[in-house]
Amino acid sequence: MATLRKRLWPFQLLQTGRQLKCHSCYCSASDSWPAVPVKEVQRFIEDCMRTVGTRADHATSLANNLVTADHRGHYSHGLNRLDMYVHDIESGITASNAVPSIIKESATTAHVDGNNVLGPVVGNFSMDLAIQKAKSAGVGMVAAKGSNHFGIAGWYSMLASQQGLLGMAFTNTSPLSVPTRARKATLGTNPLSLAAPAHDGDEFVLDMATTTVALGKIELHDRKGIKIPNSWGVDKHGLESNDPKTVIEGGGLMMVGGSELTGGYKGYGLSMLVEVFCGILAGSTFGPSIRKWRNTDTVADLGQCFIAIDPECFAPGFRDRMSDLVNTCRTLEPAEGETEVLVAGDPERKHIELCTCRGGIPYHPNQIQFGIDLSNKLGVKQMQTV
Repeated sequence: MATLRKRLWPFQLLQTGRQLKCHSCYCSASDSWPAVPVKEVQRFIEDCMRTVGTRADHATSLANNLVTADHRGHYSHGLNRLDMYVHDIESGITASNAVPSIIKESATTAHVDGNNVLGPVVGNFSMDLAIQKAKSAGVGMVAAKGSNHFGIAGWYSMLASQQGLLGMAFTNTSPLSVPTRARKATLGTNPLSLAAPAHDGDEFVLDMATTTVALGKIELHDRKGIKIPNSWGVDKHGLESNDPKTVIEGGGLMMVGGSELTGGYKGYGLSMLVEVFCGILAGSTFGPSIRKWRNTDTVADLGQCFIAIDPECFAPGFRDRMSDLVNTCRTLEPAEGETEVLVAGDPERKHIELCTCRGGIPYHPNQIQFGIDLSNKLGVKQMQTV
């Protein structure tokens, strides 16, 4: 196992299903990986965004989300996405000076127009509003149109969980996934998230795409020149492929479950569920009408939904039962060959521990070079590694 760990980067370890533990032997094995302090990544992202004309507070909102993604091990949605946000502001296709606004609202609901600003700005505004309503009425639900790519969905769910509430977040995305029995990418990865607080800072954090993986993970494999596993994507004929290029260039992502035989129709149904909450309910563009991925000629007009629920409005002792449930699962006897049973949010906590041991977020050298190239292009100070 020690030899294997020396050969794999953090995101590869997460994808293989092997569990990360912050033991000294693991940290010493990763000493050669370049790491960047969390505050330094934050500074770099903010500098890049401000350089192309982003409002300072909007740049901070974006940086908070992207840094959290990498800190938690979701490398597909952190620094890997920065050039996309830079280009959206630089091209003018995403608004740099507007702010979200409320179209209509009730005691428990609100319909928001993101006014085409950065997705994390819309997401923070909408979840903050949902939290306010949940605290006063027990439940808050906000649907937003006119938004953009909002980073990791878990960020918004955790905003609610950190205040003792259940948080949920959904978004539709560019048509990247292929419905069961089809060959054309028609729906988005359409992620959904739930964060629920337990005792002593513990929480359950589910943050998942309704496809087997997000596109960013396939892009990372393509960037590293390695094959993708079964059930990740199909080629232009709708046939399963292990070549990331055929998925990116004319193919599409497979739904959670993979093929129809292995339950992919369930992921297809979940993707439609998210589209109902986001595109249909919010009145945004939906399905195949959403602009194609990385198309900067058309406004994205993504739809998003945010829900906050006060557990005190229901049965007492929510945190007690939540802790009991997650710990019951964690203490199950592992299957042969496994070392422990995890619940959603545990791999991310382990990655945060790894970052603490390293004094920063470990990045693949290709990602470090990506940052160097972007800093040279924008005239921004490069990230300093430890």
